[in-house]
Amino acid sequence: QVSPALRTPRLPVWLCSSPGRLGVLFGTDSRLLSHWRAERVFHLYFYGGRPEQTRTARLRIDTHSHHWEDSPSEDPCSPGKRCPALEMAIRTKWAGATISWNGTDPFF
Repeated sequence: QVSPALRTPRLPVWLCSSPGRLGVLFGTDSRLLSHWRAERVFHLYFYGGRPEQTRTARLRIDTHSHHWEDSPSEDPCSPGKRCPALEMAIRTKWAGATISWNGTDPFF
């Protein structure tokens, strides 16, 4: 029997798989599960267990600004450019969100 905590997590957690690698994307704000207003600006954390990843990446997600507003000359995920798979996965839940890596090199 599955415990109630596993059926209804208290914090948002996603398991991510990109070509041959697994990782965990999670948030520390339980309001993301129940309050749509909490989805305005929030942080998610990613840990992939790679040897080169020395600490958990802290991502800032802004669902009400647009990624093209930061740099109007060029969209970082435009056709022909490499866009991190993790950003693409996040945008399946929050389309058009601006994602800041806070000084961490993006994982491709």
